[in-house]
Amino acid sequence: MPHLQRPDATVHYEVSGNGPPMLLLAGMLSDSASWTPLIPLLEPHFTLIRPDNRSTGRTTPNDAPLEIAQIVDDAVALMASLGHATYDIVGHSLGGLMGMEIAGLFPDRVNRLTILASAPVRIPRGMAMFETLLAIRRSGSMGEELWLRALYPWIFGPKFFENPQNVESALSASLAYPHAQTVDAMARQISALGQYRPRARMQNVTAPALIVQAEEDILIPNAQAREAFQTLSDVRFTSIADAGHSVVWDATDAVAQSILNFAEKP
Repeated sequence: MPHLQRPDATVHYEVSGNGPPMLLLAGMLSDSASWTPLIPLLEPHFTLIRPDNRSTGRTTPNDAPLEIAQIVDDAVALMASLGHATYDIVGHSLGGLMGMEIAGLFPDRVNRLTILASAPVRIPRGMAMFETLLAIRRSGSMGEELWLRALYPWIFGPKFFENPQNVESALSASLAYPHAQTVDAMARQISALGQYRPRARMQNVTAPALIVQAEEDILIPNAQAREAFQTLSDVRFTSIADAGHSVVWDATDAVAQSILNFAEKP
């Protein structure tokens, strides 16, 4: 299993595929496995590098120092260690913020930036949701199941719930996942997000950017996100119908096609 040794953490990552390098940055409460449905669609076109952010997956220790800036620095160090001087970035949710940070701090390294269901805006409702989920998870013997059931309406679009088996399947997979984030690590990541302040400014992002919005995303309001991105020098938008915040799972084919179309444009 590949790992990158950092001064205060050991970062686990996955690599697969063929083609130019593409760094995939996972969102809150997620790790490299969050990209699972997208991988077979992108592997024929890109070499996909997928780190587990601090506090998630197989990155250790769980109590390593945790700031969003440190996760960003881990990702930059990983790509340098793999010998990739330039690369594409695809970031989902928190990973989108991280992608913007890398593109702003190291504009000469990022060829293209794709941001999925994310925006440089502060949404107090989102932080309230995370804190409530944490409280539910800590509430007792049923907490591990209940916090996940409470999470799904926030991240999946309406179509996901038309078949009740979708919820049960997602729940079973989450509870069986051997590298699930612990409750204490979850608390530390939520705290890190609340304290996060970008080091890079939007005007420092010069790479072409694709903003993929989900029409049913209740965590990142589409209109507010679109306005926030207007200051980018080279930006294009695409909106995906019938998808929620977890757009990679709700609309895998549409997301993959958007990324591939963007890569083909000059």
